[in-house]
Amino acid sequence: MTHSAPVRGPHAVAIGLFILVWLSCIWFGSNEVNPNNATRMFAAISLVERGDATIDEFETMTVDKAQFNGHFYTDKMPGMTLMALPSVWVADRITGQRSELYPYTIRDARFIAFLRLRQLLTIATTSAVLIALAAVLLLDMGAGITGSPKAGLVAALGYALATPAWGWSTTLFGHAPVGALLMIAIWAVWRGTSGPRELARTRYPIMLGACLGWALLIELTAVFPAAVVGLWAIWRTRHVSASQRLRLAAIVAIAGAVLLSPMLVYNQIAFGQWFRLGYQGVVGFDGMNQGLFGLTYPHLDILFQLIAGPQRGLLFVAPILILAPFGLVRLIQASATRDIGIAAAALALVMLLYNASYYYWNGGYSTGPRHAIPAMAFLALGLAPLWASAGGAARRWIAALLALSLFLNLAIAAAEVTAPDTILFPLWDPIVKNFLELHIRTIPSDWWGWRPGFGLALYLTVALPLLWLLWRGADLFGPAARPIPVPVA
Repeated sequence: MTHSAPVRGPHAVAIGLFILVWLSCIWFGSNEVNPNNATRMFAAISLVERGDATIDEFETMTVDKAQFNGHFYTDKMPGMTLMALPSVWVADRITGQRSELYPYTIRDARFIAFLRLRQLLTIATTSAVLIALAAVLLLDMGAGITGSPKAGLVAALGYALATPAWGWSTTLFGHAPVGALLMIAIWAVWRGTSGPRELARTRYPIMLGACLGWALLIELTAVFPAAVVGLWAIWRTRHVSASQRLRLAAIVAIAGAVLLSPMLVYNQIAFGQWFRLGYQGVVGFDGMNQGLFGLTYPHLDILFQLIAGPQRGLLFVAPILILAPFGLVRLIQASATRDIGIAAAALALVMLLYNASYYYWNGGYSTGPRHAIPAMAFLALGLAPLWASAGGAARRWIAALLALSLFLNLAIAAAEVTAPDTILFPLWDPIVKNFLELHIRTIPSDWWGWRPGFGLALYLTVALPLLWLLWRGADLFGPAARPIPVPVA
């Protein structure tokens, strides 16, 4: 057993990866009047402009709402709404515009532009940053457990740009940010238990607690993967003295409580009560009365649809993940990484089983299994050991699948991440078909009046050379000769 700290992902590659992922997340806009986007933004606008959380003025523009005591509210957890507050405040101050200047209708182009600016600023300062940071830490973790920076890069690209995590990061839906926070939490556990020096640092338990609390603030269902992360952290510190474990647990708990506490403030402002969930007053979705807010038990036929079904199947929208189970098995088979593989597999399975237990499992207007998006990073982690152990021919196949997945998810992010639920195979029509016909949205086409094709060309002009530099740059560092650590004994 060694206590040497694992190799880190190369800093230059990490910086380039952050820029590429962040740019990719903000470049392609999602529909700002989609009910799931709009309900969160309406609540943020109300809080900034009127000091309350009601959306009475906006309620005819979204089906995602709750009703209490004659007033309407967003039916979502407040995390994304609270994260949008700075962007709404800044946009209002800079432009001098408030929502009351426009008719409250999604048919008014000026009001749509009002929402679009605030949504873009929110994504650029929150979701895009979290996804990019999670990708960098996945690069670091993949490089650390395999000794190969290129293997870490394959895993990071596989997660951030080769799965629908990319497309969902262009929205105000909570799935992609929750997945990123869980990835950051897993990294904090792994890196924080990689040696006595790291174990003594408070930054890692603070990160762990803050990320789990933040994830719960965004989506309460994050409690399921958060429990897996917590159990893994306990396992990784099982040989640490009782006093040190108590100290670590206290730091995690305090950090988590601090990041979760804004929910209590929001509830008091919105409802006049400390403990109330928007889902308790949801309007128009009777399925939420099934089980616990729509959760019952996993259905195997639905699980199959989530993995391989033509409408929501993960393997259609992210074919690179066909390889993920084989890589996770490799992690589990190696004694030094067995617990990492088990934790990653458990996290992915928990999210898929949760999705298969939900009454509205298909996610309505959705591309891929949106409720299982937090599983993407942990499935992609399996790509790192697979690449590291593969020969030349196998690596070419992995690279080909990665390239195909990158193309498909470029199409999803640019064309349509909220595909109608009435179409059997939405990956082709409307997604790829609209992409090939350049029925897409980009920053230049939304804001500068460019043709969509020119906006796409500008993105590719920046992204493709940067991707090539990352790919070649990871090779320059070569395989690491340093030993791969196991949990501190």
